[in-house]
Amino acid sequence: MKHMHRIFITLACTFIISGTQAQADDAAETGLPGDHFSLSGALHMFKQFDNPEAFEKAINQENNYVNNLDLNNDGQTDYIRVINEKDGNIMLFILRVDVSESESQDIAVIELEKTGDKSAAIQIIGDEDIYGEKKIVEPDEASTAMLEPGLFGHTDPLLNGPSGNFTEANPPVFVNVWLWPSVRFVFAPGYRPWVSPWRWGRYPGWWSPWRPIGYARWRPLMMPYNRTFVVVNTRRCVRGPVVYTPHRRTSVIVRTRYAAPMGVYRSRTTVIKGPRNNKVIIRKGRVKQPIRGRGRNF
Repeated sequence: MKHMHRIFITLACTFIISGTQAQADDAAETGLPGDHFSLSGALHMFKQFDNPEAFEKAINQENNYVNNLDLNNDGQTDYIRVINEKDGNIMLFILRVDVSESESQDIAVIELEKTGDKSAAIQIIGDEDIYGEKKIVEPDEASTAMLEPGLFGHTDPLLNGPSGNFTEANPPVFVNVWLWPSVRFVFAPGYRPWVSPWRWGRYPGWWSPWRPIGYARWRPLMMPYNRTFVVVNTRRCVRGPVVYTPHRRTSVIVRTRYAAPMGVYRSRTTVIKGPRNNKVIIRKGRVKQPIRGRGRNF
């Protein structure tokens, strides 16, 4: 019995250490463009503003600390367009950058599904060419169950859900986002999907790109968003990938530029299937790989 007890303690410590390391690796610089875009920040902005046009404006404003991307390495931040696709009770909001006159790259897609008369679920999925894998973020029910101080002057509304620690066996519970103004707006009768009118070389007059900052300065600015959102392994919108795949856009320019750090990242990452047939990502070590042409732009 003592022998079995020691084995149990050893395994428990291993899982705790592994979980802590996984969190640390998520915070570490990867050298990939996803380091410079906050998925949690994008969801926070979607939560705060009541229509997709206002949401697009919010994620492209410097003082909201969501976007610090420079995919084409021109020394200026990229403008992120929002493209809304609808399929029944599923709404997609694709976040896309025009890298050149002929190429575009998706950064992430917000999957929003109406699950009842007054219920809806939401996740944002970071593109694998940007994050090295499909990174899934959703509201953290343990944090959104209480009123918290506002982020950057914004106020978080009260949402549902008991607090708890999330594990593979105890995943985050459903957070109903129906009360978000943007959710009710896009599911209102007569709503027409929003497609950004802006294109490469043609941007709104209010937008002025800024010089991207290095990761060491950028990370503390976007970290407050992580208080109310959590990274998970399972997609809630089962039909989301089927609806999204025909609309996905990728860029040769981006894949070529980030080929080296992407290779390093993926060589240190193993994806296995969890007990519910979902993915479990195992980090083999801290990944930090400088890329050619980064210089002062990151």
